[in-house]
Amino acid sequence: MAKRSAPEVNAGSMADIAFLLLIFFLVTTTIETDSGLSRKLPPMEEQEEDVIIKEKNIFQINVNRNNELLLKTGGEEKLLNIKDLRAEAVKFLDNGGGTGEDACKRCKGNKNPKSSDNFQKAVVSLQSDRATKYDTYIAVQNEVIAAYNQLRNREFKRDFPGEDMSFVEAEKRYNDPRTSSSEKDKLKEKLEKIKLLIPQKFSEAEPKKSN
Repeated sequence: MAKRSAPEVNAGSMADIAFLLLIFFLVTTTIETDSGLSRKLPPMEEQEEDVIIKEKNIFQINVNRNNELLLKTGGEEKLLNIKDLRAEAVKFLDNGGGTGEDACKRCKGNKNPKSSDNFQKAVVSLQSDRATKYDTYIAVQNEVIAAYNQLRNREFKRDFPGEDMSFVEAEKRYNDPRTSSSEKDKLKEKLEKIKLLIPQKFSEAEPKKSN
């Protein structure tokens, strides 16, 4: 009795099918990326002596393990809701409490002598806890940066009304690769002027270890 031959599977097109599947997954798969802040660190500068910062010129934010904000400024401490952080930061930066050489001609704040002297001397300090949620940490940073941008937008429009844009819009345009070199050169000079007027002095201490 003749033996039946086992049916053969035609594998000639398997390579093509695998290749098509590979292309399909490459095209349709989305890669998750962590959200965060783009920060450019300033160049390292050698200092011959330590810089002494008056307590009234420090806007200190502490975020505990329960994601609660404690604000210390002007010798006072208080719990703060994150939705109020931007307004408090603007109030501190724009205070203009300095006199004499420390007087701030551009500041429009309350000129409280117990708060910051001027834009150049005001420092925002952040310290979080190791157990602080990442979302809270990012939200706090976003609000502080937004406070700086709010004041920079105001002064940019004041100095360059003909540009018909804010500081943030001008910076986006400057960083756009489609912007011409000549326009970038003009924007760079104006952006640098505002950055010198309102420097972003935002320091971050090492996170505390939870008990």
